[in-house]
Amino acid sequence: MTANQRPLDGITVVSLEHAIAAPFCTRQLADLGARVIKVERPGAGDFARGYDERVRGLASHFVWTNRSKESLTLDLKHDEAGDILQSLLADADVLVQNLAPGAAARMGLSFEALHARFPRLIVCDISGYGEGGPYEKKKAYDLLIQSEGGFLSVTGGPGDDQMAKAGCSIADIAAGMYAYSGILSALLLRGKTGQGSRIDVSMLESLVEWMGYPMYYAFDGAPPPPRAGAAHSTIYPYGPFPTGDGGTVMLGLQNEREWAAFCDKVLLTPELATDERFSANFKRSANREVLRQIIVDRFAQLDAEALIQRLEAAQIASARVNDMQGVWDHPQLKARDRWREVDSPAGPLPSLLPPARNAAFTPRMDAVPALGQHSQGILDQLGYSGDAIDSLRARGVI
Repeated sequence: MTANQRPLDGITVVSLEHAIAAPFCTRQLADLGARVIKVERPGAGDFARGYDERVRGLASHFVWTNRSKESLTLDLKHDEAGDILQSLLADADVLVQNLAPGAAARMGLSFEALHARFPRLIVCDISGYGEGGPYEKKKAYDLLIQSEGGFLSVTGGPGDDQMAKAGCSIADIAAGMYAYSGILSALLLRGKTGQGSRIDVSMLESLVEWMGYPMYYAFDGAPPPPRAGAAHSTIYPYGPFPTGDGGTVMLGLQNEREWAAFCDKVLLTPELATDERFSANFKRSANREVLRQIIVDRFAQLDAEALIQRLEAAQIASARVNDMQGVWDHPQLKARDRWREVDSPAGPLPSLLPPARNAAFTPRMDAVPALGQHSQGILDQLGYSGDAIDSLRARGVI
């Protein structure tokens, strides 16, 4: 193997992308070495560029999902822009798009139209609800899919007015991950058949797949798991508990051995383990309000650090409830050397290495692009002269 040869070196991805799902997918392809050409609208670009200005003037979502890409501005309403895109696709391996439903097909970018011209091209279409069905053309944003997919029904507090969305774009992330793995499998399939294929990724289906436990828990008309805030809905004690110094510690018990150790070594009340109200998980869950008060009273005598020491000694799983600064400063991430610097229009920024660590290669960690930063170079490679590029720019094509 060549030194630091990456799995997707030599693979070219063209992406008509915005927001999170498609950019998160293609950024991970870039991590593995793929060349990702991000096609953006002249002037505004990916609308995620304007979500906020939290990262030294850059948008937090955009910085997270767009490192290691090349930005090409194209106004796809111009015929000449379509010609440029077709020239790019002639040498591309993958097209990814999450435009409005039906928009890509209207531009002649359906898999059927492209496959006739570029039989090895893999096309990945990401949408809210997928092709076909009554919701095909329905607008879809992350929170709306969290709602449609049942996620909101199992998060938040017990009252109907206490449902809570995920604090990150979980439906977009789910779709981005299935698009990413789908493209990798399509590349493997092309290696066997020589033919490109189409991947249809639905945000709804991606999130519903992740709802497997609550769905099956409520199988055949059974009641769904109750909303339990940050606690587990059916295992107890499992969740956050306050400590005497005003801190919060998250703990989780999975079995009766751990419950006995918790009572003996953490609560210092071994007889509680055989209390008939708490002698099995389903009993503890049913009587959680009474048990919680007992635990809170014991924990009030300890600060967070002392409690964690007891939990560790008893081999009970626990965690600190970190805020975002706590994550930036997390000792485990530092000890494993998981942070790198990437360049950006705002200067160097910290960036987390991809989680799937492979000892055979170093992932690509290149700059977050400025809007249209690579237009000139890409058009040069396609054979456009300087005058032709100037003309395209003057007419708003790029």
